[in-house]
Amino acid sequence: MSGDRTPMLAQPLRPPSAGRAALYLGLFVCGAVVGAAGALVQAGWFPGGLLLALAGEAGLVLGGARASGGRAGAVASAVGWMIAVVFLTTSRPEGDFLFAAGGGSYLFLLGGMAVAVICATVGWGRQPNGGDARLGK
Repeated sequence: MSGDRTPMLAQPLRPPSAGRAALYLGLFVCGAVVGAAGALVQAGWFPGGLLLALAGEAGLVLGGARASGGRAGAVASAVGWMIAVVFLTTSRPEGDFLFAAGGGSYLFLLGGMAVAVICATVGWGRQPNGGDARLGK
């Protein structure tokens, strides 16, 4: 038998290269920026702003998956988005907060989490190298 036929889950983990780690860090920061911008836009232009914020997040998560060639890029951008949004929902000692207790804010929070999960699982995964194969050929 040629080649290593060991299942992927049984192989040892290796740290990512420096370039790949920089890509993941950049996607994490972009996710935080998109989350902060979406938090401001969704309340300002309610129905359209909410859709724009969720579409921006979906584009970032799918783009992260495409740029990294796997789901790790999608997860990095989604985690950045979630951390930024969770930090923006907490109230400060002065009593200031960014999210009001309205339906739009809850749609942004829950819808954004759903969009992140959907796009991270549907995003481009690893494809086998080599030519196309058909059964019975």
